[in-house]
Amino acid sequence: MIYIQPFPEQSVDEDLLERAANETLKHEFATGDITIVLTDDDQLHELNRDFLGIDAPTDVLSFPASESDPETGSAYLGDILISIPRAAQQAHAAGHELIDEVQLLVVHGSLHLVGHDHAEAEEKAKMWNAQAEVLERLGLGHIKISE
Repeated sequence: MIYIQPFPEQSVDEDLLERAANETLKHEFATGDITIVLTDDDQLHELNRDFLGIDAPTDVLSFPASESDPETGSAYLGDILISIPRAAQQAHAAGHELIDEVQLLVVHGSLHLVGHDHAEAEEKAKMWNAQAEVLERLGLGHIKISE
């Protein structure tokens, strides 16, 4: 199950976000629950500083959990937090819709929850390839992945 905490100042189609997370898990042959929190730059800045030692805002953070839900027994993969204002800026700069950018960030965050990383060139190539494949499945093959 995908749990979504909406951002009160900007609504997005939560069904599309759930689909993006589920398609990513399907692509990676993974199952489990994820929480997606739509928030702002201030919260992402604080979490980035406190947990990663980076004193700057960011677009998306993932916090893997690798636990089981005590009530259902299903795997809990972790949390994805997305800054909606930053996603809006990035979407505008890239020339696509906010919902497309947020779906990209859900895919990116979900890949982190199942073990992908982009610290090393080889890892990054694998992760970017997986992102591109999932985005294509979502009908978002036109989205160019930066960095």
